This record gives sequence, C-alpha cells and structure tokens, in this order.
Amino acid sequence: MMRLIQALFALCLALSGPAFAEEPPTIRAAVLKIGTVNWELATITENGLDRANDFVLDVQPYADNGATRIAVEGGEADMAVADWIWVARQRAAGKDYVFIPYSRAVGGVVVPEESTAQTLEDLKGGKIGIAGGPLDKSWLILRAYAQQQYGMDLKADTEQVYGAPPLIFKSAMGDEYAGAINFWHFLAKNKAAGMRELISVETAGQALGLDTDTPLLGYYMKESFLADHPGLAQAFFEASRAAKDKLATSDAAWEAVRPRMNVRSDAQFDQLKSDWIAGIPARGPVNAAAAEKMLVLMRDLGGPELVGEATSLPDGLFADVK
Repeated sequence: MMRLIQALFALCLALSGPAFAEEPPTIRAAVLKIGTVNWELATITENGLDRANDFVLDVQPYADNGATRIAVEGGEADMAVADWIWVARQRAAGKDYVFIPYSRAVGGVVVPEESTAQTLEDLKGGKIGIAGGPLDKSWLILRAYAQQQYGMDLKADTEQVYGAPPLIFKSAMGDEYAGAINFWHFLAKNKAAGMRELISVETAGQALGLDTDTPLLGYYMKESFLADHPGLAQAFFEASRAAKDKLATSDAAWEAVRPRMNVRSDAQFDQLKSDWIAGIPARGPVNAAAAEKMLVLMRDLGGPELVGEATSLPDGLFADVK
C-alpha cells in the first residue's frame, strides 16, 4: 500500500511539473513578405525575445497588405501592421482593433541630385511622383504645409503621377519627376543613390503644429484576443523594445538581418539602418491629445474617404503599454 501511495504521489508531481506546464500564448503575425517590420520581428525570434517575455511569435508572410488585414479579420492571424489612423477608422466602424506603437518613420520628398529646388515652391509646374493615391497621408500633410508656408496649392500647381512604391522609386531614379513622395525605405534607397531630400513629412508636420514624436506605424491586434491573454500586449511591447535596443546599439544585429533587407550596396544598407534607427519612437504610451490633433487634420484634409467614421479619437484605440 505504501508503495502504491508513493507511486501515486510521484505521478502527481510529474503531472504538475514542467512537462505539463501551460504553454505560452502564440501571436501569429501577418506581415508583408518583404516588409521592413521583418527586421524587428526576426530580431525578436532569433534572439528568443518572445519566449523571454512568455509568448511565442509565429511570423506568417503574405503577398500584400490587403491579405494581412483579411488574415487578422478572419482569425487566421492575430496581429498585423498598419498606421494608427487606419486602425482608428476600423475601430470607429465597430472592429475591436487595438494599436501598439512600432515606428515614427515617415516619408518625404526627394529631388534629383542635380535639381536646384530648395523648397516645395520650386516644384511648381513640375511632375511629382506619389506612392499610393490622392489620399496618401504624406501627400496631404505636404499639401497643407505648402499652403501654410507659401500660399501654394501643391495639387493645382504640379502634375501628380500616382503609383505603387517600387514604380515611383524606379521612376524617380530615372529623373522622371521634379520630386517624388514615397515610403521611408524607398526614399532611403533614393538618397543612397544620390538623390536629395527636399523636405521630410516630419519637418512639414512640425510646422503644422503636429507632435511628430507620435508613432504613426504600429502593430494591431483584436481587443478580444488580448482579453483572453492578460498582459500579452505589454509582453509583446517589451520584446519589441528589446529588439529596438539591439538594433539601435549592435552592428551584429544589423548584419543578422541584412539578408532580409534587399540591399544592393553598402550605401543602401547604411542609409536604411540610419533611417530605421531614427524612426524609433520614445518609450511610453501614445500621447492621445497629440494623436487627436493629427486625426483632426487628416479628417479635414482627407474627409470620410480617409478616416471613415473616426471623426475623433476612438476610446481604447491605443493599447495600455508603457
């Protein structure tokens, strides 16, 4: 009998031991296959920063942004990347999306190396290549800036050519535009090839009274998913910040992600590295008042086509991370 009791006790200990411990939650991240966010996510997984914060990160590559959004909405993924203005629009429409800050990197305008332009006013009568469409947020901010600074209607005074970011990048390299507006990483490659930044969206935003320390890009998850895993938003944020710290201070960390960066020269690598680090936001919660001011400007410039029903900042938009 004593042996039986001892055996049962040993079995209970075994069942309560590490082998039967509850598995940490998994975050399935839907991302663009060649997106720059992969640099941070790879740094998280390859350095075990996810498991160090009691979760498992499963990175799932997709062909385009639309597919990542469908994956999250349909429950095939738990997280994707977007700007918070888009997330605010979705939340105002009834989706329970919550935003976790990632980057404040924004685009700007570059001009050919031989261009004599010094301000946006000097682009009058020229052709501007714009990644995206008429509601591109960088374009809207630059239009507002030109109007404020020079009394200039940038849309009426220039010819716009809209296109996918890679197309605008290549055409800009061929000197087809007086200026080009693109996402930050394409502009970094333009600058590495000798093109010159005329003005950044950050500079224009500051002139308009915006707090450009507000991170525009971030990760979003469903509030219901986070409710099922208390503390997971902060845990992921900790892993994200640890990855940022590595990339901000370690050349070895950048060499590890270099194969993912699709660079063709050391100049491209160095410019991308520098601009990515410059886009790291300060640690802490998003300033809701500053975000409200930016949302109002986007609403005034882009209307419902851009912000939908998000005429003011939706409650609960920003995750409570510190």
